[in-house]
Amino acid sequence: MTADFAIRPEESRGRSFPEEDSAHRSPFQRDRDRIIHSSAFRRLKHKTQVFVEHEGDYYRTRLTHSIEVAQVARTLARTLDVNEDLAEAVALAHDLGHPPFGHTGEDELQRLMAPFGGFDHNAQAIKIVTRLEAHYAEFDGLNLTWETLEGLAKHNGPVTGGATGPVPYGLAEYAARHDLELDTHASVEAQVAAISDDIAYNNHDLADGLRAGLFTLDDLRGLPLIGPCVAGVDARWPGLAPGRREHEALRRFFGLLVEDVLATSRARLVEADPRSARDVRHAGRTMVRFSDGTFAELKEIRAFLYARMYRHWTVQRMRRKAKRVVRELFETFLESPELMPQDWNACVALDETGRARVVSDYIAGMTDRFALQEHRRLTDPLVKG
Repeated sequence: MTADFAIRPEESRGRSFPEEDSAHRSPFQRDRDRIIHSSAFRRLKHKTQVFVEHEGDYYRTRLTHSIEVAQVARTLARTLDVNEDLAEAVALAHDLGHPPFGHTGEDELQRLMAPFGGFDHNAQAIKIVTRLEAHYAEFDGLNLTWETLEGLAKHNGPVTGGATGPVPYGLAEYAARHDLELDTHASVEAQVAAISDDIAYNNHDLADGLRAGLFTLDDLRGLPLIGPCVAGVDARWPGLAPGRREHEALRRFFGLLVEDVLATSRARLVEADPRSARDVRHAGRTMVRFSDGTFAELKEIRAFLYARMYRHWTVQRMRRKAKRVVRELFETFLESPELMPQDWNACVALDETGRARVVSDYIAGMTDRFALQEHRRLTDPLVKG
């Protein structure tokens, strides 16, 4: 870690609740370990990426996705000479706020929460690591460093409200107590974690779609980026077994994305010439990103995936079921909060907005499996509640 703009552990802005430093771990290594040991991180094992968790053992879940993002983040951070541990911590925590059933569950929870301040998974991640994880004797949450919280809050860039809508209430509430400088860009390490998310899902959504049989490798030959990778594999290894052929093509595609981000980011950093992490935050633009050409070509691949995977009738059927489960859980608990477990049902004394926010927290923390079980317990007379 030699770059002038890298985040150095000894220069961390610290934690909301002061603690003695660890004798063996940097502050960001400690953040990483707390994230890995959190209940919310374990629950990612049974939360959807694209396919609902019970549909197959080989599809990505939020947990395997987060591990893949962290692997990419460490590679990028090391190559750009910035703090690997901070990049890894942000990468591992970036999806903690996702509700069950992937983006379908999030879209439905956003719709249901619109009258009560909305729902945003990045804000929910902040809420989890600063309040909802309640295990430590001296504080709620995980008491992570300012730099890790900043990376989670600004996962999609500066959060300013305005044309993009108000700052999500969960984030606004915390930022009122602990200034995360939401109107600036995040550190290079946090930007590395964010682009690693994009690299990982662009690669593994293709892999999961192939495994599900929604399209074939030959269907990808006409697409940019991945198409030349398929052609290269076929030219070098004619008649390669299908599974090996897919793996070789996808690993080449994966490598292309990583190399593009590295080349683009290096050039942007040289041009901007930041001398400190503060310079990065106030540069007025993202330092770590895809080239314009690759970004445009990835849009073509995403359009293909929307048509052939995300909107496939089998996926759409499950989306419809998932929306119904989330909607009926929300409506039931909002009307009768006493039906929630004891740790949650004290919200019965709150006004409707307060109750809705507690119900949202409860549902957002559910795994796919638990949401389906809870829904069945509430709606099937033959199942003991």
